[in-house]
Amino acid sequence: MNFADLETPALILDPDRLAANAKRMRDHCAAKGVTLRPHVKTPKSVDVAKVATDGRMSTITVSTVAEAEYFAKAGFDDILYAVGIVPNKFARLARIGAETGKTIVLTLDSLDMAKAVAASGLDNPVVIEVDCGEHRGGLAPGDPVVAEIAAVLGAQLAGVMTHGGQSYACDKPEDVKKIARDEVTAAVTVADQIRAAGGAVRIVSVGSTPTVQLADSLDGVTEVRAGIYLLYDLSQYSRNICVLEDIAVSVLASVIGHNRNAGVMTLDSGGLALSKDLGANAYMPEAKYGLVCDAETLEPLNACVNIVHQEHGTVKVSDPALFDRLPVGSLVRVLPNHACMTVAGGYGKYHLTDGRIWNRIDGW
Repeated sequence: MNFADLETPALILDPDRLAANAKRMRDHCAAKGVTLRPHVKTPKSVDVAKVATDGRMSTITVSTVAEAEYFAKAGFDDILYAVGIVPNKFARLARIGAETGKTIVLTLDSLDMAKAVAASGLDNPVVIEVDCGEHRGGLAPGDPVVAEIAAVLGAQLAGVMTHGGQSYACDKPEDVKKIARDEVTAAVTVADQIRAAGGAVRIVSVGSTPTVQLADSLDGVTEVRAGIYLLYDLSQYSRNICVLEDIAVSVLASVIGHNRNAGVMTLDSGGLALSKDLGANAYMPEAKYGLVCDAETLEPLNACVNIVHQEHGTVKVSDPALFDRLPVGSLVRVLPNHACMTVAGGYGKYHLTDGRIWNRIDGW
């Protein structure tokens, strides 16, 4: 690909790295005896999802109704909408089901919402969200409300799901392994709780990229959800979950200004293009808002985007030779701090390093 032909900022995807990341996770899950339900909210692309599943048009995870509609219309089935459902989305979900004939599995963690779903006429399968320690959402194992929800939903209840998102706060494998054990135990405990009350459980779903990769055992689990492994980013790199060469996505940016007196150069990629996420900084403070790399080779240039405004990214220059290497108008690529947030910046498409273009979905 000739990067000079692109208008910046542009979202760049390396299909070889993507394919390698996807195959590694598929092989890992097959060896563990669990179904991989890729979380495609990270790439938001049908083409990337097909790579993730190796062409299987089913069993994926999304985080917006817009994604559910996009993937259902593309032919994907058994789509888990992994965000708590509320009534203002019922009508759209009913329409998607009627138009596509595809199954969208809903998520909830309250008795009131279970009653609302049961009374709505929706025939979507439902999973109960379990809190395994992140405390973002879900019911605690042993909560008696679980049995009440199961009774209200009846045959509509498909199972349970949980997410060990607290694994993103760790950089030590033994800590992630402990979280993975907690994650599996929580989901299996609630599944058993439902079975003990006479309910059927088809789905026992867990997952985050770190816990799936490092879990000692997934006994009792039927499927795992992970997404960032497809693209990876500096947050995962800083936590020893991947190597730098696994990161498959980057932002092509132009140098639009030099200020030698202040010791900075300016890129045309700021907070909207890169995001303001600083998740990598806990273990890699030098990452800031992204590592500045050579546009062609992705070789790190010992510089980062230190400050972001809406459309401007400020790079502090420690070696004045960088001004000569990167004159105004030259191109760099920035490795993202958190790929999920960067990719969601409204680019609309990926430019692949082999010259192809893949579309993606935005919005809700």
